[in-house]
Amino acid sequence: MPLKTGTVEEPKLDLTPMIDIVFLLIIFFMVGTQFTEMERQYDIKLPTVTDAKPLTNLPDDIVVNIQQDGEISVNGENKSLSELEVTLKTARQNFPGQAVVIRGDATGPYQNVMNILEICHRVKIRSVSLANRLSDE
Repeated sequence: MPLKTGTVEEPKLDLTPMIDIVFLLIIFFMVGTQFTEMERQYDIKLPTVTDAKPLTNLPDDIVVNIQQDGEISVNGENKSLSELEVTLKTARQNFPGQAVVIRGDATGPYQNVMNILEICHRVKIRSVSLANRLSDE
């Protein structure tokens, strides 16, 4: 088996891939600059508004839990009917399309659910849904 002796080859750095990437970046930025120039070609006066609201996601539904004994809780806080009405009215003022989900106990009186529906109607919340689950067959 022949052994190499005496000469040691130094490692070489190949710059070809790096130069390719630099050229691609230059082309990318040149093309991007051309698009913005084409956009400025047209003399368009954009309309103005006085009340621009930020684009935001819809707020989460307010979940109202009604226990069997009629106790009402929202986000883990117990509330009376008057406190719930204030909470829902504030939520509706902040976002007119606020949705409410009512989760009533199946064995509790139906009047408790109707009280919450009446409050939602009074504060003009239109998106109200009643939570349920599929019965086991």
